[in-house]
Amino acid sequence: MELDQLTHILLGRPGAVEERPFGPDILVYKVMGKMFALVRWTESPLRINLKCDPDEALLLRQLYPGAVIPGYHMNKRHWNTVILDGRVPHQEVEAMIDDSYALVVKGLRKADRAALERLSQSGREA
Repeated sequence: MELDQLTHILLGRPGAVEERPFGPDILVYKVMGKMFALVRWTESPLRINLKCDPDEALLLRQLYPGAVIPGYHMNKRHWNTVILDGRVPHQEVEAMIDDSYALVVKGLRKADRAALERLSQSGREA
């Protein structure tokens, strides 16, 4: 997966924004101020950290050994690093992104979820 394609997918989520709080080599994707993805875009192949349900995280690591690993510099129970070298199918990567985004949105305050819902309905980005 190429960076342009990955960025398009990540920023396609309602309210998603890209930031660089950890320096120029790490792209951080947030929704309502909360991280749902980190991309180490200077690495080849690309690597993305995604939030994950702990049981699902373990299952994905078993399904894709060496391509899905415990989250680099993250809580290894709740985050996976996915190495985007083709071993994990594109559709599966998108599903992991969707799950990460949904987990973060689920953890937002009720007022933030309502604001995000209004954004989604109006079709605007945050």
